[in-house]
Amino acid sequence: MAFIFLRETIRAYREKDPAAHSDLEVLLCYPGLHALMWHRLAQALWRRRLRLLGRLVSYLSRWLTGIEIHPGARVGRRVIIDHGMGVVIGETAEIGDDVYMYHQVTLGGTTSERGKRHPTIGNGVIIGAGAKVLGAITIGDNARIGANAVVVQPVAAGTTVVGIPARPIERQRHAPCFDPYGTPAEAALDPLLRDVESLRAELTEVEARLARLASGVKMRESAGD
Repeated sequence: MAFIFLRETIRAYREKDPAAHSDLEVLLCYPGLHALMWHRLAQALWRRRLRLLGRLVSYLSRWLTGIEIHPGARVGRRVIIDHGMGVVIGETAEIGDDVYMYHQVTLGGTTSERGKRHPTIGNGVIIGAGAKVLGAITIGDNARIGANAVVVQPVAAGTTVVGIPARPIERQRHAPCFDPYGTPAEAALDPLLRDVESLRAELTEVEARLARLASGVKMRESAGD
């Protein structure tokens, strides 16, 4: 089972990261892969109620990789943590298969109460660098979370969210695609800024209409004289 996990995860890195030139390079030089390997050991100890030993393994992994994954977190298959430095995944977080996340991502809690308090991430989700997903919320399959977004509400499957707080954007997707950093080109602007720009365009159009009406009134007045 461990061999299958390692083989398919390395293959996933090779398929999605153009900087990965060989299996050996991924195995030796990718801290995200190393963190997931350490996590499997820490989680096995945690499930056997060797909680302190599991936390110690998790702490060692954090020290070596810069990636903090609580041993109680559940991580699916073919998960990729790209670059990885500063990633924090909380105790009750659940991550599905084929998830791709970048550095400085936080899957955090918003309460000090025990029980489920961290996010559930569906299959095929991409989480951009610096994004914060907070609380016991669910991110649907194939959702995209843009870089530096702060997500505190559930995200529907296939939806792209950006901004602070994160808001969905409309997208025209003709086929499934990989969005680096979870941020498609059309989402370059924060949704609030996009709304402001839309209102500004509407205001400009209204001003132009008023100017035309005023010009028409003057022409009729001139004709009446």
